[in-house]
Amino acid sequence: MSGQVYPWQQGAWQQLQQLRQRMPHAILFHGANGIGKADFIEQFAQALLCENARPDGHACGECPSCGWFQQHSHPDYRRVRPEMFEDEQGEGEEGEDKKAAKKAPSKEIKIEQIRALADFMNISTHRQGLRVVVLYPAEALNMPASNALLKTLEEPPPGTVFLLSSNGLDRVLPTILSRCRKFAMPMPSHDEALAWLKQQGVPDADSWLREQGGSPLAAAAASETGNREELDALLQYLARPSVEGALKTADRLQKIPLTALVSWQQRWLYDLFSYKLAGNIRYYPRYQRELAGLADKVNISRLMGAIKGANERRATSDHPLSPKLFIEDMLLDYTACCS
Repeated sequence: MSGQVYPWQQGAWQQLQQLRQRMPHAILFHGANGIGKADFIEQFAQALLCENARPDGHACGECPSCGWFQQHSHPDYRRVRPEMFEDEQGEGEEGEDKKAAKKAPSKEIKIEQIRALADFMNISTHRQGLRVVVLYPAEALNMPASNALLKTLEEPPPGTVFLLSSNGLDRVLPTILSRCRKFAMPMPSHDEALAWLKQQGVPDADSWLREQGGSPLAAAAASETGNREELDALLQYLARPSVEGALKTADRLQKIPLTALVSWQQRWLYDLFSYKLAGNIRYYPRYQRELAGLADKVNISRLMGAIKGANERRATSDHPLSPKLFIEDMLLDYTACCS
C-alpha cells in the first residue's frame, strides 16, 4: 500500500505536523469508514521514517528510507492487520472477504501478531531512526491481543511510534484509548467527495456517494462492483414489503455478505425514520416516492423497534447458523413493521 493525503485531509495533515515536535508514542486516528484513514496513516508513517522530510511534513520520496518503504521492505516498519486484509490493495477499509480454499481468513487481530512485534521492537533501529508500527482497524483486536498491546503501550520501547486507526472508538478497549493520543479524521463535505469521485471517473457518483453515507472511498469501491442488482433487489422489496416478497428476496440474496445486507437495510430504516420526522432522505433519494408512502403509514414506535432489531442483527451477522433463515427473519420482521 502506498499512502496519500486526500483533498479533504489537508487541514488534518497540517494539524498533525504540530505533534511532531513532541511526538506521542501512540496516536489513534478515528473517523468514519471509507474516508481514507489508512492511506493517510501510511503517508504519515513514511514521513516519520523519511531521512529528509519536506517542510510540509511529507516524505521526500527519494532517500533510502523512502525507497525501502515503497518497496514494502523497510526494516523499521511493521503493519498489523487481520488476515482477511493482508492481500488487499488501495484504501484497505472497505475490502470484501477473500475467498479461501480451506479456511476463511480471520477478521481479528490475534495475540500472535502482537507477540511477533517483540523481536522487532527489541533490536536497534536501522540508521538510528524511529521505529513505526501501524495497526488497523483497532476494533479488530480480540481481547487477548488487546491486552498484549496494552502492556506494550503502557511501557513503550524507546524510539517507537504506534499509529492506530478505528472506525468507531466505542468498539476499542477503553484502556487502549487512554494510552493513545486521539486524532479525529474529517469527513469530507458532499461537494468535496463528489468532486473527487468525478475526478476518478466514477459513473453515477452522486448516487454511489449517498448510498455509502458520504464516504468517498467506500463509494468508489462499491462502484467497481459494476452493478447495483443485489442492492436494488433489497430496496425494491423494502419499498413494497410482503411475506411472499420476503421469502423470494431472501432466496435471491442468500449468497450476499450478511453484514452488507444488514447495513443496506439500516440505511433504509434511517431514511424512513428521517423522512417521517423531518422530510429528509440521506442514503436513497432515488426511492423518495416509496419512502414517502411508507412514512405516511408506518407506526413510529414499531419503526424504532425495527431499527433496534437491525442494530442487534448487525452484531450477529458474521456468524449466522443459516444465511437464508437470517435474511428471511430480517425481512419478515420488516414486513410486520411496515404492513
